[in-house]
Amino acid sequence: MITPETLKRLEFDKILTEIAVQAHSDVTREQVMATAPLKDAEQIRLIAGRIDEVRSLISLGIALRLTAFEDIRPLLEVVRPAGAFLAPQDLLQFIPVLSAFSEISRQLAPRSDIPRLASLSPSLRPFPEILEPLAASIDHDGSIMDSASVQLREIRRAKRSLAARIRKKIEEIVRDNDIGVFLQDDFITQRSGRWVIPVRMDSKGMVRGVVHDVSASGETAFMEPLEIIPFVNELENVSAEEKAEEIRILRQLSAWIREDAPALEGCFATLVALDVLNCMARFAERHGLETPGLNSDGILRLAQARHPLLLMLQRQGAIPRVQPLDLEMGDEGRVMVITGPNAGGKTIALKTAGVLTLLALCAIPVPCDGARSTFPLLDTLLVDIGDEQSIEQSLSTFSAHVARIVTILGQAGPRSLVLLDELGAGTEPQQGAAIACGVLRDLQERGATVIATTHLSEIIGFVHRTPGMINAGMEYDAETYTPLYRLISGEPGHSHAVEIARRYGMPERVIAFAREMVGSGGAEFTALLADLHRRRDELNAARQELERQKELVHSKQREVEARAGAIEVARREASDKAWAEARELISTTRRQMNELLDEYKREKRAEIIEKLRQSEVELTEQLEPRTSAVRDRTPLKAVKTGDAVHVRSLGHDGIVVAVDLRQAKARVRTGSMDVDVGIGDLSAPLQQGKQKARRLTQDAWKAGHAENEERELKLIGLRVDEALDLLEPFLNHASLNGLSEARVIHGVGTGRLRDAVREHLARHPLVEEFRPGGPHEGRDGATVVLLRQ
Repeated sequence: MITPETLKRLEFDKILTEIAVQAHSDVTREQVMATAPLKDAEQIRLIAGRIDEVRSLISLGIALRLTAFEDIRPLLEVVRPAGAFLAPQDLLQFIPVLSAFSEISRQLAPRSDIPRLASLSPSLRPFPEILEPLAASIDHDGSIMDSASVQLREIRRAKRSLAARIRKKIEEIVRDNDIGVFLQDDFITQRSGRWVIPVRMDSKGMVRGVVHDVSASGETAFMEPLEIIPFVNELENVSAEEKAEEIRILRQLSAWIREDAPALEGCFATLVALDVLNCMARFAERHGLETPGLNSDGILRLAQARHPLLLMLQRQGAIPRVQPLDLEMGDEGRVMVITGPNAGGKTIALKTAGVLTLLALCAIPVPCDGARSTFPLLDTLLVDIGDEQSIEQSLSTFSAHVARIVTILGQAGPRSLVLLDELGAGTEPQQGAAIACGVLRDLQERGATVIATTHLSEIIGFVHRTPGMINAGMEYDAETYTPLYRLISGEPGHSHAVEIARRYGMPERVIAFAREMVGSGGAEFTALLADLHRRRDELNAARQELERQKELVHSKQREVEARAGAIEVARREASDKAWAEARELISTTRRQMNELLDEYKREKRAEIIEKLRQSEVELTEQLEPRTSAVRDRTPLKAVKTGDAVHVRSLGHDGIVVAVDLRQAKARVRTGSMDVDVGIGDLSAPLQQGKQKARRLTQDAWKAGHAENEERELKLIGLRVDEALDLLEPFLNHASLNGLSEARVIHGVGTGRLRDAVREHLARHPLVEEFRPGGPHEGRDGATVVLLRQ
């Protein structure tokens, strides 16, 4: 158990007070101030996860729609008995609460990124059947509005009308009866709920009416004229009806609240829980806190930790900077003794470890590096910090410390964190050190995690010799003897009392005498510590240089990788450009060949064949420098039926369907046509060509025509560029075979392939005209082509 006294000694209440500043109600503030450490790791993680989700919403610019609200639970108890009803001012307190229910439930309901907040039970829900009548009935000043009911509106309208008639009647009485001379003043007012006029006391007999009051001076009588008494009585009756209707409205509103009282109480608890989580999330956001890890192994690891109260002072501008604390205990030892000079930060380090452990066990984010920090789950946190000298109990400082340590020894166990400040102080140093060593050994045997501070150098040797104990010291500037507030684990600190005293003006004769009293042992110890500090500084400098060199190597590596990437991009761009130029050249050559084919049909065969051969040679020469870098142009030495090859003169891949070794020729199926080429014109196919050839072999029904159906070309399932590559040789083949008509089957699909085919046909020199297929020809899924003769 972690006692309230422990929380107070570590000033945990000051942190909770800062957190509670963001509360929207007194009940929220009370719950924040009652926050206590938890023992269940799952519960801690659940609450911490909810705080993280609230912070996540804040980072997205989504703040919980919380406004100031009051505690409605006492009012729910008042209204619980049947027939009880609440006053308008009490009912007014429900409106902000119910509005918060409605706003927050509507805000969080559609979100799927806050599962832990969504698990709060009971879930917030709107109560429109209560909120809407309340908002329409109770005004912001606690009065009942006319809109509370139709009957109340009519009653108040009648009441206002009667009051106007009474005022008008009085004015008529004063004017018509010439009694204005008897009036003390010309105003009309009310006394005891009756309408009266001020009449001079010596003239009250001149006015017919009833005296209801007299002024303090006795000179004025407030009289009600007899003529308005019937109207006033009627007004009182209407007022009574108004009061009865108001009570009926209050009873009805209270009855609705009574009916849903259990649900309202549950939702109110959820609202308060959300307000508490919001307070903690806002506190964490303001100071940049993080959620640390938890463990059951007694490991305490602090990375870049800072005391929250110091962070608050820094935010207020009271201090310039908070030095972070790094501390680790558990694997190498669970007992740490911190030594060092006065005002060097030993007690701050002790309190930082304690208060951050409390924050972590309360599921509140911690000022440290959350990814590298971890805190042990505890049953008890025991502290002996501060001067407990008591005049009433006749206890000296040392006696008070001993009494407290005796209590700690009786409560410490494996799941305990013990913080001891100035261990062994307050008595003769040698005996105090002996007692301190005994206390440390006993706590270690009990399995407790211990952090202690001391000025007694005698304890350092004991800690150094005892396995599982760690010496630590607060770093200082060896030249100026000023503290640096950094904890160095594994190295003891030194008080440097003599040097500090000299720095603050102690006479040199006193300093010299003190050095003689300390003796050579103390000087040797100080020199040893100075040497350890020097070696550690050298090691740190070497480590920093190594890190710098590693970062330089990584930078060079990244630069090389970037350059390699740029080279690869340039190579690809050059390759793409070369292929684009080659395709343009092929397209131009095709047009020329089509024109030559047209001339061929007009009986100029010998000349055209020679021109075709010459065009083939020219095309091959033009493509040679552009494609040599991206394809293997080495002629194949041997081919066989079924091989995938590249026909260099055509610039297309194909499949060998027959080989004539005598004439060194091969018949190659490329696209939808067979061509006879020399074996020397064949080379290895491109990778893409290999894949296309394989696909053409496996799915011949998609592209190409059957040998007995040379009039048709099937392009269904192909991309536009693949289809156009097959369409061109198909048209050439059909024209050379003397066909007058051919059919291209492209399907309907999205229409892209159909449009591309027809656009290509529209500008082709061999095509006379084309049309969509008829009912028996595939309709719009095919195109019938008429070739020029």
